[in-house]
Amino acid sequence: MPGVPVKPPALRPGDTVAVVSSSWGGPSVFPGPYEAGVRVLRDVFGLDVVEAETARTHADELARNPRRRAEVMNALITDDEVKAIISTIGGDDSVRILPWLDTASALAHPTIVMGYSDTAAQLVAYHLAGLVTYDGSSAMSGFAQLENFPDAVAHTRAMLFGEAASQRPYQLPAFERWTQDRYDWDEPANASRVTGLRSNDGWRWLHGDRVSTGRLFGGCVEVLEFLKGTRWWPNDDPGWWRDRVLFLETSEKRPTIGQVRRWLRNYGSQGVYEHAAALWIGRAYGYDDEQKKALDEAVVDIVVREFDGDLPIVANLDFGHTDPRWVLPLGITVETDPVQRTLRVMESPTTS
Repeated sequence: MPGVPVKPPALRPGDTVAVVSSSWGGPSVFPGPYEAGVRVLRDVFGLDVVEAETARTHADELARNPRRRAEVMNALITDDEVKAIISTIGGDDSVRILPWLDTASALAHPTIVMGYSDTAAQLVAYHLAGLVTYDGSSAMSGFAQLENFPDAVAHTRAMLFGEAASQRPYQLPAFERWTQDRYDWDEPANASRVTGLRSNDGWRWLHGDRVSTGRLFGGCVEVLEFLKGTRWWPNDDPGWWRDRVLFLETSEKRPTIGQVRRWLRNYGSQGVYEHAAALWIGRAYGYDDEQKKALDEAVVDIVVREFDGDLPIVANLDFGHTDPRWVLPLGITVETDPVQRTLRVMESPTTS
């Protein structure tokens, strides 16, 4: 990857943003939460939302046409009227669009590209080409429910609309409430409703006693596994990981602790823990308290005991498959402070 990643401009009310189905065609199955997410982008953030050709395309047709999905992304990234591209939802096969994705054009046309879960594949591909990309809400999952979480609305605005720059260093918030439950999306009235709200049970500082800074890199742990060994991964260069802050989160598939241990061991075999500045773990979706405790123990066992990793590790953070979630820009410098127990964004996530 080139040295300093290129930042897209901050959003402004009235800007044109595109919603796109680059993975699963969720809006064709559940139009309610899709339309609710579009409404929030328009009414809460004041954006002019355009639907990409693939936005409402049937899920089966999209699954058969990864090249077309990539071509739509290429057209959007080179359209200078489009200031952000936001995924409608995740899926499980965005890695299939990467051979046709024109990542080089992203540097000539810096655009906010945002989503989470399976969208991590394209976020990493664009980022390795040199662009800052954004792990954050999608239209159906995140934006549709966002009005239930005023502190998350404020955070999203700060990260994408330039407000974090004026607050620099910007301290990442612990959201007051969170949930991993949703009403049935088959009922249109439930599109933006949330249930099972819980008070924030706190970040868990698992290891480390020194302040560190580094550039963010990461995403959904299962999706990153699709990329390892491909040309869309920093292969054969342990030094690439120097001063990276690796952030990982588990999906709604709820991988077993044994699976997570093997994935973490793979990072250790790549030399990541020797070079990384910190390890951030998102709030685990669908795990009960005992499983979360076992996950914490597995992280420490692999990183610290097996690979002698001497880096700050903090878990149960406000990103991942639970709602609400942070916006985490790949390539932006952040600070991990186990003493003050704060996480801070040290530079503007966008250009002004």
